[in-house]
Amino acid sequence: MHYRLLVAVEIVEAIQSLPKRSRIRLLDHFNKIRSTPEGLSDYHEHDLVGRRVEISIFAGHAIHYWIDHADRHIKILALKSAD
Repeated sequence: MHYRLLVAVEIVEAIQSLPKRSRIRLLDHFNKIRSTPEGLSDYHEHDLVGRRVEISIFAGHAIHYWIDHADRHIKILALKSAD
């Protein structure tokens, strides 16, 4: 069962500045996260309100996302360098 994917506008803007191939690969990985959110998490941390934020490392990026089980949403919150 799929989740709905929600991406922060700052991430959309950052992705637009990437080369086309990198952009396509990242968007494909976002869709894989949407399909199996727990399966692609490399580790996790907790945000300021105590929510568990999953982090998936992919192609030099750390993708921070929150699984909202109640609403069936994957909320991609941050895209940081994984270096």
